[in-house]
Amino acid sequence: MKCEDLSDLSVFLAIAEEGAFTKAAVRLGGSQSAVSHTIRRLEESLGFRLLNRSTRSVSCTDMGEKLLTSLRPGLKQIVSRIEELKSLTDTPSGLIRITTSKDVAKRTLWPAIKALIGDYPEIQVEISTNSRVVDLAEGRFDGAIRLAEAVGPDLIAVPVGPPQMMAAVGTPAYFAARGEPMHPTDLAEHDCITMRFGPDTAPYDWEFEKDGQEIVKKVSGPFIFNDGDLCVAAAREGYGIAYVLYSEVEADINAGLLRRVLSDWCPPFEGYTLCYSSRRQMTSAMRLLIDRLRYRP
Repeated sequence: MKCEDLSDLSVFLAIAEEGAFTKAAVRLGGSQSAVSHTIRRLEESLGFRLLNRSTRSVSCTDMGEKLLTSLRPGLKQIVSRIEELKSLTDTPSGLIRITTSKDVAKRTLWPAIKALIGDYPEIQVEISTNSRVVDLAEGRFDGAIRLAEAVGPDLIAVPVGPPQMMAAVGTPAYFAARGEPMHPTDLAEHDCITMRFGPDTAPYDWEFEKDGQEIVKKVSGPFIFNDGDLCVAAAREGYGIAYVLYSEVEADINAGLLRRVLSDWCPPFEGYTLCYSSRRQMTSAMRLLIDRLRYRP
């Protein structure tokens, strides 16, 4: 296909979307005769008719509809990429909206964004902390930091941290009084501090794995929270066993405040990622944040 044919395709798209040569000419900033000439030239080049013309309306032929279906996403992607490249020449600015959990916001996101704002003061970052998975489009978020297993298939994910693993923890005093569970099934004899990620969801069942064997254990206890920090706080007070990410309790374990059990049933898994929609145009500010957060082992 010749280069001029690519330009002619954008004229065809305008006519198809406007439904009239005159409206397309206004949209393109040209004359009706120029638009008509362009379409005749394009049809001759392709070897088939694209439009049905009448005195009152313009509609696509069957071949025109097929071309239109392929043309729309391609041209949209080109325009989006051009705008993206143009933004790279501008001073990074504007609002970035990110959703993640409170713990990740403090440990991973905060160090990166405070450095980013220091280097680019015209950037503004809004952080929304939530334990449950939030729809990015519905919440109008630019991105989310989630565990890789929670990333939907329509999102692009960039690793922002090392592999993670779960940890079942309680106080030394609790285990001295109740004994240590040696197998996930032993948790039935223990008080377990559980999490509910959403108001309409059941409490989270604890998942364990060892030597290819997977066990999903339904547990119960005195508290149900929607915040990992509260689970850790309750465990630290001796109310039972909490099941959280190891990174959330590593300091308490090292200090002897909490003791880890069932560690051989908690293998590592892929860690946190910054995920964002592939369909949304990325600003230069968002691109900078991704680069600052990207995990480099």
